[in-house]
Amino acid sequence: MKLRWRDLAGLGQGMLAARKWLLAYAVFILLPVSIMLASFYERSSRILEQEATRTMQLTLKQAGMNLTYKLDHIRDSSNAIFMNHVLYDNLAPGESVTAQLQQIKELRYLADSARVNEDIYRMRLFAAPSRLFAGDRINLYPLADIERYPWYPAVLEAGGGLVWTGVYEENYTDAGEKRIFSAARLLRNPDSYEEIVGAMVLDIPEELIAEVMSELQFSQKYTPMLLDAGGRLIYSPAGEEGLPMMQESGTLPEDFAHTVAGTEEGVLRRTEERQEVHVVYTTIAATGWKLVAQVSQREIADRAAGLSQFTSIATLAGITVMFLILVFVLMMFMVQEMQRRVQMILRMMRKEGVGWLEDQRPLPGGDFRLLESSIDHLIRRLNNVMEESYQAKIQEREAQLRTLQAQINPHFLYNALDMINWSAIAHGAEDTSQMIESLARYFRLSLNKGRDNVSIEDELNLVKVFLEIQQNRFPSTFTFTIDAEPGLDAYVIPKLTLQPLAENALLHGIRKTKGKQGSINVTARREGGDIVLSVTDDGTGMSREQAKRLLSGPSADEAPDSASGSFGLYNVHERIRYFAGNKYGLSIDTEPGQGTTVTVRIKAVAPE
Repeated sequence: MKLRWRDLAGLGQGMLAARKWLLAYAVFILLPVSIMLASFYERSSRILEQEATRTMQLTLKQAGMNLTYKLDHIRDSSNAIFMNHVLYDNLAPGESVTAQLQQIKELRYLADSARVNEDIYRMRLFAAPSRLFAGDRINLYPLADIERYPWYPAVLEAGGGLVWTGVYEENYTDAGEKRIFSAARLLRNPDSYEEIVGAMVLDIPEELIAEVMSELQFSQKYTPMLLDAGGRLIYSPAGEEGLPMMQESGTLPEDFAHTVAGTEEGVLRRTEERQEVHVVYTTIAATGWKLVAQVSQREIADRAAGLSQFTSIATLAGITVMFLILVFVLMMFMVQEMQRRVQMILRMMRKEGVGWLEDQRPLPGGDFRLLESSIDHLIRRLNNVMEESYQAKIQEREAQLRTLQAQINPHFLYNALDMINWSAIAHGAEDTSQMIESLARYFRLSLNKGRDNVSIEDELNLVKVFLEIQQNRFPSTFTFTIDAEPGLDAYVIPKLTLQPLAENALLHGIRKTKGKQGSINVTARREGGDIVLSVTDDGTGMSREQAKRLLSGPSADEAPDSASGSFGLYNVHERIRYFAGNKYGLSIDTEPGQGTTVTVRIKAVAPE
């Protein structure tokens, strides 16, 4: 009976110790965990607010890039017309009424051609009132009319540079009132630069800006706005139904507008009616305008809370439950382990006496040893990741150095070919010298200093050099002619457009005939606003089905350098469509035994 009471007393003491440990864990673990979770919630709210602001800035920047893309195309159209000699030829004084009527026709045609860019509503030309055509007020206006616009002094100050106006209302004779903004520039006499012969204005509908800014409704209170480089308001849309209209001031406070005008992009904070307001802005690269959006701190907090409410609650609840379960499980194991060790000590004391305590033995490691091992593994893994990132940066740097080194190789190639050429001349090998010189010209033209587009003149010269080299390779087997309409050297096409066609005509057309002889004819002409190039051979020809397959791309099992030549034609066809649009490209006219004509139709594009 005495032994039993002792066991019960030990059991009671163990339960009391367990309660103490539970209380200690509640104080030292649960309380810090609660504080940590509260801190986590507050910090996550701040992070979500920052992410909401960052998302707004990225959206605003994307909208700015979209608007910049459209304005760049309008600028390119203005530059193309500005450099067109037809404009200045027809702004010169006409010798007779008939000549001036012809000038009217040419200028109206030029104005209509500007509308190929769908974003341009109208092109207006302002010319001296003494000319007959300066007053139809549709496309042609007296020069004095432009002086009434508030942005005209900026056009004068810019000389011939492009000036972007703000949004304003214009009353057209044939179309009525319309809200537009314009890209304007002066026109000067090419023979006497000091003489102003007129002004060119490209009108763009307000909807171009409104379409971009309609996607920027970040706030119920503030509408987005477009400021010029000086911080003055250019455009701000009216609020949608149910939303307040634009503020009466329509602009930022002066100090904030000055800061926005002086930097490219960023996020500012200002206080309005005891409430913090975030000002997010970015720059429209084409014009220097600033795209600005404002949103209050309360709206950002509400948006962040709305986006993260469910996720945050679920995450915090899950973490809390898992952490509590883990804590109680660990506590249970720890209490059991401690009880086991205490019981072992008590048993050894009963068996060997109290002196056993003087000869303590090391106890085995617990669960913390596993935790230490896991942390050590995590640290090693982190070090490996950092090392891999460092090696990746080194490899990237080496790749950049190899790219720079590769740029030197063409110059070395030219110099080496030149040395071999002079050596051939010195030894009287004229044929070898001519071949090396042609090869050097071919590489110089084909490399084109790394540019992707070349003039038609350079492309025809490249084809000529290529065919001359092939005549040295296959002597007395074929002849060729190149017939180009004058004036085409002012236009550009993608590099290596004609050379693959000439190569196919020789290798897959003439070289596959029985006599392996024939002729190649290369022509270039202009048809309206297009350039038409053709390569004709009198070789074996092919079926129409085979010709159609050549433009639909090589088959999956066909290598790019296969003998059929389909990859070369398909490559040229796709590059032209990418350069000029899907309505352009290659067409093949051929019959078996009747030769082949490959025609290239491409939009006439002048170099920038």
